[in-house]
Amino acid sequence: MWLLVLMSLCSGCFTSLKNYDPNKKFPKTELQQDYSVLRKVLEDKHPALYWYTSRDSMNYYFDSLYASIGDSMTELQFGWKVLAPLTQKIHCGHTSFGMSRQWGKFIRDRRIPSFPLFVKAWGDTMVVTGSLNRKDSIIKRGTLITSINGYTNKEMIGKIFDYLPMDGYADNVNYVRISGNFPYYHRNVYGIFKNYRVGYIDSTGREKSTIVPMFSPPPPDSTKKKRRQDSLKLSRQQIRDERRTNARSLEIDSSGTFATLSLHTFSAGEGRKLRLFMKRSFKKLRKQQVKNLVLDLRSNGGGDVGMYVLLTKYIRNSQFKVADTSYAIAKTLRPYSGLIRKSFFYNIGMVFMTKKKKDGLYHFGYYERHFFKPKKKNHYNGDVYVLISGPTFSASTLFCNAVKGQQNVKLVGEETGGGWHGNSGLMIPDITLPITKLRVRLPLFKLVQYNHVPKDGRGVEPDIFIPPTVEGVRQNIDRKMEQVKLLISGKAGLPASPKIL
Repeated sequence: MWLLVLMSLCSGCFTSLKNYDPNKKFPKTELQQDYSVLRKVLEDKHPALYWYTSRDSMNYYFDSLYASIGDSMTELQFGWKVLAPLTQKIHCGHTSFGMSRQWGKFIRDRRIPSFPLFVKAWGDTMVVTGSLNRKDSIIKRGTLITSINGYTNKEMIGKIFDYLPMDGYADNVNYVRISGNFPYYHRNVYGIFKNYRVGYIDSTGREKSTIVPMFSPPPPDSTKKKRRQDSLKLSRQQIRDERRTNARSLEIDSSGTFATLSLHTFSAGEGRKLRLFMKRSFKKLRKQQVKNLVLDLRSNGGGDVGMYVLLTKYIRNSQFKVADTSYAIAKTLRPYSGLIRKSFFYNIGMVFMTKKKKDGLYHFGYYERHFFKPKKKNHYNGDVYVLISGPTFSASTLFCNAVKGQQNVKLVGEETGGGWHGNSGLMIPDITLPITKLRVRLPLFKLVQYNHVPKDGRGVEPDIFIPPTVEGVRQNIDRKMEQVKLLISGKAGLPASPKIL
């Protein structure tokens, strides 16, 4: 019902995208066809479908969610009410659903009605970080939220988690996702309402409640849109340069005591230029004799395995492999190639890079056998503080595993979202469902890390645990960076074991 409300509120925008109607309802039979196709592809090709969920349990989830398909559903309903819970049950952070490409074009740059408050969430705590209703005089930044529409923080966070993918049980990534866009997740899981009753803690420490109106976007302003379009008329080179700056940077403190190397991605699209950036950065660190390096990987969601390997060569003191085990359960994507873009290249890659072994699986032997050696030139030998958090994922988690325990390296922050035991992040095409055109990511390889820890479903743990605090959120302080600066300056002793600072 709430989706109809959402669509009616946005109906004035729908006419701007020709031949696409987000209100369109797909018949039950068509939704069942798409769902059955997806189930077959996952069962035949997903290498980690039963890694954290038993076959019997997964069959139960497949069957029960199939039964939940309504008489007819919109694309948004089918995605959030059926596909999101299904992919969550797999406990693979690289398996998630996405809306159709047409939906992406439709929703781009649109602001739609939703719950108005942004929050920072961890554990059972939710602290307001901003509001879409700028005139709200009661609920301001730093306010502790206790409930929304009668649901406690614990209940809300737990329910939203049921729709979000993660590696095993490494749920810290989902706290960060919720913190990044709480209105989006609340809207898609709980729906939208004209008013919300919000419980909160006032300045005297007493729990109170107030009515907060739904955020309703103002009508489009054509003059503002034109000014925005004019401001976006940048050259392609300017756009690329800005993206690179946002993706990576090296800053050396004015005292020369430490440097901060921020790498927010190992994207394959960066390729040669990212390699050149790393080479120049570590050369600069050597020439300026910087003794302390803060390596910020808190937003690094992974990417090209080769980029993580290169970074590890500059930091790790001994040789290493990418994986103890890396395999696919099938040699090609056939007979589902027609559902996957660029399937020809994925098929070619799997044929030439894998070999079937006695276990019946197709192993990526190079990563299982090949040892990489540390760099001799420009190898960094000072103290390294690696900042990690929930979004530290996939290839960046492989890096954390490779350097953790080395004498001059300390992981600082919170548990990674990427699995410590392993993940499924080598090749990840999208399945496009034939009728609804919704997409589901399909990892092709299961990877168990080199010198792997036991499979407990957790991410890489920090050596120095620094969680969020209410006061830190209120003052907008980067506590992890501040604590590392204290450690470097000698104003705080380095803990021998993980502890809260």
